[in-house]
Amino acid sequence: MKIRVLGCAGALAAGYRTTSFLLDDDVLIDAGSGVAELTVEAMAKVDHILVTHSHLDHVLAIGLLADTVQRRRAQAGRPPVKVHALRETLEALRAHVFNGVIWPDFTRLPSSDRPALTFHEFAVGDRLDLGDGRRIEVLSAAHTVPAVGFAVDGGASGHWVFTGDTGPNPALWQRLSEIKVAHLIIECAFGDDECGLAGISKHLCPTTLRDELAKLGGSIDVHITHIKPGERDAVMEAVMALRTTHRLSALENFQEFSLT
Repeated sequence: MKIRVLGCAGALAAGYRTTSFLLDDDVLIDAGSGVAELTVEAMAKVDHILVTHSHLDHVLAIGLLADTVQRRRAQAGRPPVKVHALRETLEALRAHVFNGVIWPDFTRLPSSDRPALTFHEFAVGDRLDLGDGRRIEVLSAAHTVPAVGFAVDGGASGHWVFTGDTGPNPALWQRLSEIKVAHLIIECAFGDDECGLAGISKHLCPTTLRDELAKLGGSIDVHITHIKPGERDAVMEAVMALRTTHRLSALENFQEFSLT
């Protein structure tokens, strides 16, 4: 299995795209503006989209992808793209995105019996089997809307874990203590000068990131994501100054992870 970073910024600017990861060539984990890094041919191969939560920077490309590939996939006899998320997230997408006002309802188009998208509900703790030995566990997250993270099972090499958007979350660390973690993708959306805002919006800043990482034993490769354009240097300077047993680095666009 391979995971490629398509976007990992907390907002938009030239050279920055919001959260999306490509697992092999047919599974998206979140669908932010990073999806635009894919060619039309690559987009048409996507069979599954796993969504952490309903915020725009994580879902904005779902409808655009559907519009781009629905004709091509139908002509090739491909099934609808499956969108997997919490019940509350799917309800938000139906009510606020695929409502015929913001965007056409591609769960009913081009026809109700052969739509471009189908919605599939999961819950925290579920283990999704996406074929070819790919198993993904749905993890707890603590955000301003119902949210999750994901742990991709890499077998003997350990799990690739993405926290999604989250503030402090004891349930996450309890679960991670029970599995082997090879890579941890964790957000740090604000600098320490905005820790108050991070708390209100249920994100992390370097100080709270330090406290959270202290709950994870061992020495893990930790990759920092969701930093806003223009604030990366300041945030990462504070992150790299943290005292921790873990190996810290900034997540990079187009970075690839191999799980065997």
